[in-house]
Amino acid sequence: MTNDLDFDGLAFLVYRSSAVDRLTETDLDDILHAARDRNQALSVTGCLHFEDGLFFQWIEGPAQAVGEVFQLIDDDPRHSDLTVLGQGPLDARRFQNWRMRYSDREHGSLMDWFANSEVATVDRKDYAGGVVAFLTAIAV
Repeated sequence: MTNDLDFDGLAFLVYRSSAVDRLTETDLDDILHAARDRNQALSVTGCLHFEDGLFFQWIEGPAQAVGEVFQLIDDDPRHSDLTVLGQGPLDARRFQNWRMRYSDREHGSLMDWFANSEVATVDRKDYAGGVVAFLTAIAV
């Protein structure tokens, strides 16, 4: 997986992946518990949204730590079809109070949000921006 986070300072990475078919509620709880513990140790914050078998996640923190967390996610057999939607330097954290915020369809539907917005899902940059706007909006 490409990692363009070879710099010092604050960074972000946003991705989408597919959950394996056999993913359970216990698996989701395990993912969140491990992520929150790891993120606290690495000074990483972010947001994970799970809907219709898809993960959407924003990760932010020191560039090296974000890269490390992403590599662990890439190696996790509970994910497939991992796609980086955007990554790079960050001026300020968006989820500074969340070791790993979690949402699902009950909190808000990303798919419905896209269906009712003017955001184009064909262009990767617009799509990534839409995912981030949705994650930010439901984090309030």
